[in-house]
Amino acid sequence: MDKRSRYINDALVKIYSDILWIEEKELKKSRFNDLTIKEMHAISAISMYNHKTASEVAKELHLTPGSLTATVDRLVKKGYVERIRSSDDRRVIRLGLTKKGRVMFRAHDAFHHKMVEGFLKDITPAELQVVEKAIRNLEAFLAEHS
Repeated sequence: MDKRSRYINDALVKIYSDILWIEEKELKKSRFNDLTIKEMHAISAISMYNHKTASEVAKELHLTPGSLTATVDRLVKKGYVERIRSSDDRRVIRLGLTKKGRVMFRAHDAFHHKMVEGFLKDITPAELQVVEKAIRNLEAFLAEHS
């Protein structure tokens, strides 16, 4: 690996680690300190507007259905998530956020919004195109290997 590639690799690893560390630190000092990082990301994946099935959320988070069920059980007990039975097909259960869950979702979303603003600060339109292309390349690589 050449010097630039090594730098980019090391930077990506450090950025990933730092984001998780900051999220965990902020979570512990917030009013949502009863949540784990895994639970917070499940809330984010469930999302505000789409009542997804547990299978859809598990796939998005790369979790087994059983692992997600345990996480959802805890989130229901803590008052962040509700199970919603489909009116069309009573066998289908979708996941939705409670008011408490929506507040958490917005707080987490705001953190990510500020992070992206900081990342893109002082970026020219031409530089932004290069960043977007690099991110699309990384997404394609990760999709190919997931």
